[in-house]
Order: sequence, then C-alpha cells, then structure tokens
Amino acid sequence: MSNFFKNVFAFSVLALIVLASCSKEEGEGGTSSITGKIYVKDYNSEYTAIHHEYYAPDEDVFIMYGDHTYYDDKTSTNYDGTFHFANLRKGKYTIYVYSDDTTYYTNWSPNNHEVYAITQEIEITKNNQHISLDEIVIAK
Repeated sequence: MSNFFKNVFAFSVLALIVLASCSKEEGEGGTSSITGKIYVKDYNSEYTAIHHEYYAPDEDVFIMYGDHTYYDDKTSTNYDGTFHFANLRKGKYTIYVYSDDTTYYTNWSPNNHEVYAITQEIEITKNNQHISLDEIVIAK
C-alpha cells in the first residue's frame, strides 16, 4: 500500500473518531422549547392564612442542562407569570424556582426566612418539541 493511501486511510479513521465523539449535549442550539407559568400563594407572616393569590410577575426561573448541578440559564416571568426557554436541543432538563418554606417559622421577617427549590424534570426527545409544564405553585 502506498504512503498516499496509508495517509488517506489514517485521516479517514481520525475524522470518523472526531465526528463520533462530537455528540451534542443538552443546552442551547436546538429547535425545542419549554414554557410554564408560576402561581403565588401569598401568606401572612405566620404562614397560617393566604392573603392573596396571583400569577407571579418578574419571578426568576432557572434551568439546568443534563446532569449539571448549577443553573445554566435563567429567565424572569412575564406580567402574567409565564416563562419560556427556547432553542433547546434534545436531552434532559431541570426547571426550578424558589419558594418560601411554609413549614418553617422562627422569628420570621422578610430578611430571615427559609426557601427551597421547586423542581420539574423534563426530557426533550425530538426536534421542534414544545413542552408546556403544569403550573408551578410557590409560597411567598
């Protein structure tokens, strides 16, 4: 076998290895989206009664791609509590938003309260998929 053919063969094998290892992970760059809506139950200072209920404007909503343990992107809800993450690729995602912990009450004040994350795990399985989540209810 001539050196030319050996070089072409070696280059072809190397190119196949590189292409095979370039699988796209979860994240931006796709054609799918996730939307949802945040609803607030606004409690009194002792968390014993609800004062108001409404769709949450300007609430931070976070998304994690794949098995990441930190948020990859965030958005804020619109005036009607809706949020939208666009241009996502196939894969697994976690959406989360923070809520006050209504089971925790010790010297509550606006600067001294516990919060926790309410999460929803989603999997996008195909291109051009548009997932609409169930309403996420949080406490304030």
